[in-house]
Amino acid sequence: MKLESEVLIVGGGLAGLTAAIHLKQFGLNVILIEKQSYPHHKVCGEYISNEVLPYLDSLNLNLTGLSPTLITNLQFTSRSQKSFTTKLPLGGWGLSRFVLDNFLYQAALNRGITILQDTVTNIIYSDNQFIIETSAGISLKSNHVIGAYGKRASIDVKLEREFISKRSGYLAVKAHYFSDFPDNLVSLNNFEGGYCGVSKVENNKLNVCYLADYESFKKHKNITAYQENVLYKNANLRNILEQSKMIFDAPLTISQISFEAKEPVYNHILMIGDTAGLIHPLCGNGMAMAIHSAKILSELLNKYAKGQISSRIELEKKYSASWKSLFSTRLKAGQLLTSLLKNKAMESFAMNAISSMPFILNKLIKYTHGQPIPIS
Repeated sequence: MKLESEVLIVGGGLAGLTAAIHLKQFGLNVILIEKQSYPHHKVCGEYISNEVLPYLDSLNLNLTGLSPTLITNLQFTSRSQKSFTTKLPLGGWGLSRFVLDNFLYQAALNRGITILQDTVTNIIYSDNQFIIETSAGISLKSNHVIGAYGKRASIDVKLEREFISKRSGYLAVKAHYFSDFPDNLVSLNNFEGGYCGVSKVENNKLNVCYLADYESFKKHKNITAYQENVLYKNANLRNILEQSKMIFDAPLTISQISFEAKEPVYNHILMIGDTAGLIHPLCGNGMAMAIHSAKILSELLNKYAKGQISSRIELEKKYSASWKSLFSTRLKAGQLLTSLLKNKAMESFAMNAISSMPFILNKLIKYTHGQPIPIS
């Protein structure tokens, strides 16, 4: 089978589906390829800043019917049992990827977007055009390819992206629970070798998602043993987990998570979301960044289609510059904060500094969160 499109999107998560919907609104011919069927769970913190709401409204994507949990406060706890709580400047909401991705998928289908359930095995750029091959034997031609397939994938190996060859020592774990945890709170909890985010999503479910140092993790027999021997040393986490009942049969895990630098454009493929760069979960807001990156690329592709951007090279330069301008500071702030909190002495120093100067915490939040996305 051979298909052609103006834009082909590899990956149907938040970034890929949002870009597909936006590009279709501009009148562009879009095909999206996603390897999994909908709905499905993903390892994710499932907290989104309100900065994306004006943009989603502009796409006629109303999420109120999904009953998201409204989140107004942030709590941070340390290994030394210190705790701080503050108001989030913009606030946010909690919504599971199971529900949100499926909502965007249905919206894309309803708007006539072609979505294929398949796995991309190769992307070839030649003579100013892409040829995309899939495991089902489909060959597609497209003027532009958007990479929106997440943190890492086998296609990264095929493309020989630099970050994929570097060993990563992080493992992420997620599960949903029934709990009396406050609806309006997102709690970030530091522990030896990692940190854990806790917040409600729809239907009164609690999402617990943590990033762990794999070398530390593999010393224990299983997830339960690791949590009891490592996470429980943070008293707040112990209290939360002991008073919650897991809904999942078993937690979801993903390994080899890399925070190495990535490229917003690679071999003329335009990368969005986690495929372009991954923010440390401690800083939150990876979901908002994914959605925002879909917006800036969609608008540039529309300008290219209208002849307002004269060449592919100009398009790529403009997108790279926009991506770095919007997100590089947030990524660097996340890396710095994570490095500080990995060291117990530095963690203690940071907590003491916040205790005596509470405005520092608000400054950190502003560095890792964006402003409401402007609508042009």
